[in-house]
Amino acid sequence: MSPELAGAYAYCERLVRSHYENFPVASRLLPAQMRPHVAAIYAFARIADDMADEGNRPDAARIDDLFNWGVRLDRAIGPGSPDAGPHGEVFVALRHSIPACQLPVQLFHDLLSAFRQDVIVKRYETWEDLLDYCRRSANPVGRLVLRVAGHRHDQLDAASDAVCTALQLTNFWQDLRIDWDRGRLYLPASVWRATGATEEGLDAERFPDEWRSAVLDAVEYTRSLFVRGRPVCDGVEGRLKYELRATWLGGTRILDKLEAARFDPFAQRPKLSWTDAPLILWRTATWPAAAD
Repeated sequence: MSPELAGAYAYCERLVRSHYENFPVASRLLPAQMRPHVAAIYAFARIADDMADEGNRPDAARIDDLFNWGVRLDRAIGPGSPDAGPHGEVFVALRHSIPACQLPVQLFHDLLSAFRQDVIVKRYETWEDLLDYCRRSANPVGRLVLRVAGHRHDQLDAASDAVCTALQLTNFWQDLRIDWDRGRLYLPASVWRATGATEEGLDAERFPDEWRSAVLDAVEYTRSLFVRGRPVCDGVEGRLKYELRATWLGGTRILDKLEAARFDPFAQRPKLSWTDAPLILWRTATWPAAAD
């Protein structure tokens, strides 16, 4: 590995360590040869996600940034050299990772299409609408990780999609207040209307019972996706299975915290802390067989 490439992967790994996530990313649980590639994938997605969410730029500028991010990706994997713009190290790394791991470039562009949608779409009417967003915003990451590990099986892809969607939904329920303050509401209107909730209720001094019921319904649906996706944790070999188990357990632990808070994410954002690590590691190591 050239010094330039080694430095690019190190840059991506530093970015991984600087962001909180509900699940391990390129952790020591992963085989060493996978970590740089997974860090490069994460860095690409993390930076693009921040383009859609962070700062005070106009929506048009965010869309332009995301479009240019995709152009830089295509340029990086084409003839010539990656450009030396901001975060250019990410493209140096991906220029190596994409052919080395046979990563479908379309999955990266699917991510960008979801992030662009995030800029302009603030509400979702049905589960179908939200799941289509998750298909592009979350599921590509799981499929890319499987490709890095050498897995190309439809059944594993389907299980991975269920887990990745569940993780994305968990993040939405966890960040309900943060997103509301930004003018976004991911919980489908068909769910909260059915409980009698209103958008005005989210501005009330006390989190309304109708919204607690809506969050409960959303959590139960999300748990069903975790159950559906559990086979991906048992369908891979070696150290990857421990990374996927810890990922699965981290997501379900957040749902447990939401339930303990009586489905009120406004009072305090449920998140993982160092005190959760022993329990997650123990459950990772003592992972029981799936129930029939």
